[in-house]
Amino acid sequence: MARYDMNSANFADMAATGNAEIMFELGLIYSTGRDCEQDIVAAHKWFNLSAYRGNDAAKEHREELAYVMDKSQIASAQRAAREWITTH
Repeated sequence: MARYDMNSANFADMAATGNAEIMFELGLIYSTGRDCEQDIVAAHKWFNLSAYRGNDAAKEHREELAYVMDKSQIASAQRAAREWITTH
């Protein structure tokens, strides 16, 4: 899997292409707080979108994250993923 440099790439724009690997990478970035503030809701959203595009590793990461999230956080992440799908 390719790794991307946050300093030279705008991941949100790249994710708009629908690339599951880029979405997965965004999930990793937000879940670990690599080069940004950790945000498990955003991480869940990106893992969810990547899983929707067929990335099996994203499904596993999403499930692991959901284990430490409360219901409102999961609902917020799912809502954000649905909104992203409707706008892209």
